Amino acid sequence: MAVIHHTVLKPTKLELLTSWLPSRPWYRGGAGEPELAKAGGFRLDDPRGEVGMEFLVVTDGAGPDPVTYLLPLTYRGAPLEGAEHALVGTMEHGVLGRRWAYDGCYDSVLVEQLGALVEGRVRAQDQNTSDAVDQEVTSFRAGEGPMAGDLAAIVAEGSESTELTARDGVRLSLHRILRPAPEGSPLAAKEATGHVAGAWSAPDGTRARGLFATLYTGSGA
Repeated sequence: MAVIHHTVLKPTKLELLTSWLPSRPWYRGGAGEPELAKAGGFRLDDPRGEVGMEFLVVTDGAGPDPVTYLLPLTYRGAPLEGAEHALVGTMEHGVLGRRWAYDGCYDSVLVEQLGALVEGRVRAQDQNTSDAVDQEVTSFRAGEGPMAGDLAAIVAEGSESTELTARDGVRLSLHRILRPAPEGSPLAAKEATGHVAGAWSAPDGTRARGLFATLYTGSGA
């Protein structure tokens, strides 16, 4: 179980993301600096209790139309070997000391637990409360048994998503740009074999719900 420490971070997560986000291929902002506000998110537990994992939802209000992003992050007490390209930045934690923050799509611990979430083997945890399930995060997968392959084998950045693909063709598409699902319509495409969905605060103050990740297998991948 991850313990949530309510303490000071220097720099803050939003400050780290403000400088990192414009370097991403799916970033929709212009030349100016993002104006980020927290809109929601959830956590996953590391079974070994070593790596912090958070799926942070932020909205950038700098442009004419706000854009909401899903940013999976891992927090480590030491650098992750071979992941220099995925480093978001470092920060000083009031309890844990120096922490290295990484883009979680390139951290096998997070990818493994995200797969377990899709399979229904773990539950999403509340972002701000220790040992509390986030009831708004739901998952679905057609079929039974573990997914074959390592989803972290191939990581590719698209214009709206990050694709996590195993060598057997199983693909989990992590939606970087979040869009509310139309009222009454199916959440996922017909060819999808699984998904993770959740909710966040929309810029107008309402509660939005949509897809966080979509799973494709076989010929539908």
